[in-house]
Amino acid sequence: MAKTILALNNITKFYGRIRALHNVSFEVPEGSVFGILGPNGSGKTTLLGIVTDVLKATQGNYSWFDEIPSEKQRQQLGTLLETPNFYHYMSGQRNLQITAAIKEKNEQDVPRVLELVRLTERKYSKFNTYSLGMKQRLAIASCLLGNPPVLVFDEPTNGLDPSGIAEIRQLIRQLAKEGKTIILASHLLDEVEKVCTHVAILQKGQLITAGNVNEVLVNEELIEISASDIQRLQQVVQELTGVKQVKQSENLLQVYFDAAIMDLSKVNQYCFEKGIILNHLRLRKKSLESKFIELTNNVSN
Repeated sequence: MAKTILALNNITKFYGRIRALHNVSFEVPEGSVFGILGPNGSGKTTLLGIVTDVLKATQGNYSWFDEIPSEKQRQQLGTLLETPNFYHYMSGQRNLQITAAIKEKNEQDVPRVLELVRLTERKYSKFNTYSLGMKQRLAIASCLLGNPPVLVFDEPTNGLDPSGIAEIRQLIRQLAKEGKTIILASHLLDEVEKVCTHVAILQKGQLITAGNVNEVLVNEELIEISASDIQRLQQVVQELTGVKQVKQSENLLQVYFDAAIMDLSKVNQYCFEKGIILNHLRLRKKSLESKFIELTNNVSN
């Protein structure tokens, strides 16, 4: 069983009379890429601020590495909650040297982190000549100084173009392969699906669900079928074992099954044996976006 890196216990946060978080509890396992997912205003940034000791919780508590949070634990975190104030007319390498001095990290670590984020060839280039993706990679490099085992990122691809987004996602996957535990906040379902192993979904400061991405955001399979007599087909299909719901959309039926995967050939054979010749048979998946909307819409106002 994986070691717990971060454990939250009923975290609640008020800003005056406004409740930003309400009794949020979940655990982040070691070696995971843990996404905190939710629309803007759901409490993601507030939650990251609390666990990095930038903000104080109104109620509740949390632990890092099964210990009470302290300076010792915080030294094991590389955090990127906002873009660092790099000097625009200094090189990437010089900016990291300055950052290392401020963080009291060994300056000899700079070449290693530049190589990790693939900026070695541009290390002498001025920061203001970097693309947005390169600037974000340099920011991540600053988090990697000292080789912390845990990285905490707030919206790491925010504001980037598609090329920059791809660069950062590839870097996150690379860091995960090297054994880092990565906690990132995002409002992008696509981001969580592509890079995260685990997810916690927040809506209006409440935790909707948390767990393995493949379990939380399971995208149900369904079968689209059609025949000349659509009403007769609907009657017959509803009697098929494992069918939990049948919806009609124009001249097609969308058939949902309890089973994770349904054999198309068996559906075709079943209908044939009932005297129905199918003119359309297709396996489809319920979109992850639909699943996310379904989960978050269940939160009461």
